[in-house]
Amino acid sequence: MWRMRVVHSTGYAYKSPVTASFNEARLTPRSDSRQNVILNRVETVPATRSYRYIDYWGTAVTAFDLHAPHTELEVTSSSVVETEKGELPDEKATWDDLRSEALIDRFYEVLSPTHYTPESRRIARVGQRIAKENDPFDAVIAAAHWVHSELDYVPGTTGVHSSGLDALREGKGVCQDFAHLMLILLRSMGIPGRYVSGYLHPKRDASISDTIDGQSHAWVQAWSGGWWYYDPTNDSHITEQYVSVGVGRDYSDVSPLKGIYSGEGSTDLDVVVEITRLA
Repeated sequence: MWRMRVVHSTGYAYKSPVTASFNEARLTPRSDSRQNVILNRVETVPATRSYRYIDYWGTAVTAFDLHAPHTELEVTSSSVVETEKGELPDEKATWDDLRSEALIDRFYEVLSPTHYTPESRRIARVGQRIAKENDPFDAVIAAAHWVHSELDYVPGTTGVHSSGLDALREGKGVCQDFAHLMLILLRSMGIPGRYVSGYLHPKRDASISDTIDGQSHAWVQAWSGGWWYYDPTNDSHITEQYVSVGVGRDYSDVSPLKGIYSGEGSTDLDVVVEITRLA
């Protein structure tokens, strides 16, 4: 088991004073069988009154709004989380199970295409080949191998609005693209798949109390008899180094901060993530 502190700060600078803004932050780690959240607070400068709720997908949301003119906004989430390795499902579904009407109905939302995970005949053909040679559990791992072989990890090559297909055309992308491309492939095979946002401590042998520059990360949750995690960017099962935050159909369901404001155009955005292994 690991214990980590994660501090995620996002700063906005507006060209002229914003008179009002309404915001949602999805920056609170999940409490589940793999993770125990010991502490989490989301703070803003200027200070705001916030309220929390759990969204449709089970992600904790901190909602806040500002009604005084402001030229900057900083949102900081501080968490302490205990994590364990990802668990694998006890049961293994068959292809016949996944093709049953009851299962297709139950998982309809995470089997359907989205803006980030559109349908693709080319990827569907890859899925047919993988499905022919593997049961659904092994097909998830084979799907991640394929994505890992098709994309190079190159920051800055895709934008936040790029789909998994855009990344495939470029042959490169970031963790968001690896996750979206894997979801297109899983869903083409009829395997329910969800997008997971969170953080990854990059050092397996991390020293206790060393603070390092971290970053947001994304991976996939697949259902093959039960839900379990796999990281296509690193082509690996997830370990204690992963902190899960949001789950949804794609990035749009879990974006760390979204909101609307009244005022003039563009903003500068600065994001800093610091991760410390505590135990």
